[in-house]
Amino acid sequence: MATPDEMYDEASTLKEDGDLEGAVAKLQEILEIDDGHVLTHSALAVHLQKLGRNDDAISHAKKVAELNPQDPFSYTQLSVIYQRCGKIAEAEEARDQEHKVRAAGGGH
Repeated sequence: MATPDEMYDEASTLKEDGDLEGAVAKLQEILEIDDGHVLTHSALAVHLQKLGRNDDAISHAKKVAELNPQDPFSYTQLSVIYQRCGKIAEAEEARDQEHKVRAAGGGH
């Protein structure tokens, strides 16, 4: 059986080949094995938003921030997903959280 990282690579190839639905399906398979696979949640947030599945996209972006609360990029992505989904107030809150994490020395 393929590892989550190998499956992630397969999903990336599907996306690059223009099969966004196939990539999403492959990424969802990863979460059945490892619900904490951050890259998968991050990719799903982006792909699902592009597919118009905004609630699911937001859910995955929130999971990234939950799994990596000290990584400012988690909140940057959450802010962008909220913004693209038309939730401006929530986007601003996520951006504010990103600034707090950076100020506290989070990230690299």
